[in-house]
Amino acid sequence: MFQSALDRIRLYQQELAAIRRDIHAHPELGMEEHRTADLVARRLQDWGIEVHRGVGNTGVVGVLRNGNGQAAIGLRADMDALPIQEATGLAHASQTPGLMHACGHDGHTTMLLGAAKYLAETRAFHGTVNFIFQPAEEGRGGALAMLKDGLFQRFPCDAIFGLHNRPGMAVGHFATSPGVRYAGAAFFDITITGQGAHGARPQQSIDPVNVACLLGSALQSIVSRNVSAQDAAVLSITRIHSGDAYNVIPHAASLGGTVRTMTPEVTAMVEQNMKRLSSSIAAGFGADAAVDFRPLFAPLVNDRAESLVYADCAAELAGEANLRRDEPPSMASEDFGAMMDVVPGAHMLLGNGDSAEVHNHRYDFNDDAIPYGAALFAAIIEKKLARGM
Repeated sequence: MFQSALDRIRLYQQELAAIRRDIHAHPELGMEEHRTADLVARRLQDWGIEVHRGVGNTGVVGVLRNGNGQAAIGLRADMDALPIQEATGLAHASQTPGLMHACGHDGHTTMLLGAAKYLAETRAFHGTVNFIFQPAEEGRGGALAMLKDGLFQRFPCDAIFGLHNRPGMAVGHFATSPGVRYAGAAFFDITITGQGAHGARPQQSIDPVNVACLLGSALQSIVSRNVSAQDAAVLSITRIHSGDAYNVIPHAASLGGTVRTMTPEVTAMVEQNMKRLSSSIAAGFGADAAVDFRPLFAPLVNDRAESLVYADCAAELAGEANLRRDEPPSMASEDFGAMMDVVPGAHMLLGNGDSAEVHNHRYDFNDDAIPYGAALFAAIIEKKLARGM
């Protein structure tokens, strides 16, 4: 059954690749995916699928029912791009300066569309499929926005499934595991306020740059000295801003970055220690420090039972030799975890071949992977909503 799904979806390869490249050429940031959402909605309507627009702002949900089965399964893909200047030089490269699909969400959206087309044609299932096209995965709260808009009250699901491409893994290969798959994530900004002065007279200043430099080093002690060696945590300072002139000591400086952990408890502990260090170090120099700590993503945790059936689908699709069932968890984050906190489900990696890494200005989704992702989505529906169950 699953190999025939792959074969049939391969017949759509040219059509699906054209959709993917069109989306790639017209990237949109989170909560701004108006063109992409319209493309998705129009395609679903063309295939006879019930369409709901504007779910969680720019999200789209397609509903396909067959038979009188009472079970419902959700399939989710993300649609947003990143603020990166593309440097691939491809014919379908971004036409919008400063934006590109550097994480493969164009491919994820296309694979879910491929599954929708296949399931609308074959209808080899008994129940309801909810095709969830989510906006704003890249740190703008798209999953939470859909949840706040009543996603699972309006479109009830017994289980939900998602996927993400993986550069460096061969096309046609899959990887997953039960339990924690992705870290929870928070962003932070620390604003240090001192007293500006002439660069030649530092004694008249309270130098916020000096405080920022010392604080940047001190914050690393949170992971090395406050987090247990048995727990995983990352604290990365990715932004430092201060001053506009060579001869002026500025009155303020700011640091920003991200924290990744595998449990909410460790996240809370990192936040507590960050605030303690920031205030005490700044006070030691006569400055003030304000910390804005914003948890964004919950850890993504695969339900054990759903992870097993999802892995079985991948094995039947591509062969057991092409499936890794014990993939280690990643310190990257995926806001699909917020949906999986409400409805049990599972997430899968699929190979993108020898491409640049995601979030890289030379990345491109591999169109050869489209049939595998679409067929996996179709397979889990045919498995979970099998006729006669």
